[in-house]
Amino acid sequence: MKSLLFGSLLLLLLPPCLPAQNAGAVSLFDGVSLKGWQGNTAVWRVSDGVIIGGSLEGNKQNEFLSSEKRYRNFVLKLDYKIEGTEGFINGGVQIRSERMEKPAHEMIGYQADIGAGYSGNLYDESRRKKMLATSEKAVIDAAEKPGQWNTYEIRCEGPRIRLFVNGQPTVDYTETEAGISQEGFIALQIHGNCKAEIRFRNITIQELP
Repeated sequence: MKSLLFGSLLLLLLPPCLPAQNAGAVSLFDGVSLKGWQGNTAVWRVSDGVIIGGSLEGNKQNEFLSSEKRYRNFVLKLDYKIEGTEGFINGGVQIRSERMEKPAHEMIGYQADIGAGYSGNLYDESRRKKMLATSEKAVIDAAEKPGQWNTYEIRCEGPRIRLFVNGQPTVDYTETEAGISQEGFIALQIHGNCKAEIRFRNITIQELP
């Protein structure tokens, strides 16, 4: 009887269970290898449970590590950190994107930008070659922690794309141009013409209808 009373009291003292976050999300990174990804392994590698791209010795061109699977509607979450010493210290996360034939190291499609003052913005890589939606500087300055780990959440639902940095909404974009693909690969980017490294961890995706 005493044990039953103690157990009941303990349950009353415990905080209520919180609802599961990102129910149905699966990991895109096993923490030890680049299984499920495609890219230049002279540029991309895994160390201490983290995907690292680029080098502080210099990056001559854009390089992308892309998923082997294509995605349409989803919630993608990951942690990123970028550090550098020279040049355009920048990277990003490609979504609904494709590999280009020439040059083969490039990709085309939407990019959730990272670094060089562009974090939280949505860029159209190698297609329209312009920012499609930008965050207010004060918003991203308050949300992002430069040189530290940050969390990106990317939500793609039909023509609508929303970006969040550390839980803070940064852009809400709806595609209106005809002929723009709403499906493709996910990829991680390190920009060329810089001495920088970008890191990614805790990469998960929840596919949506």
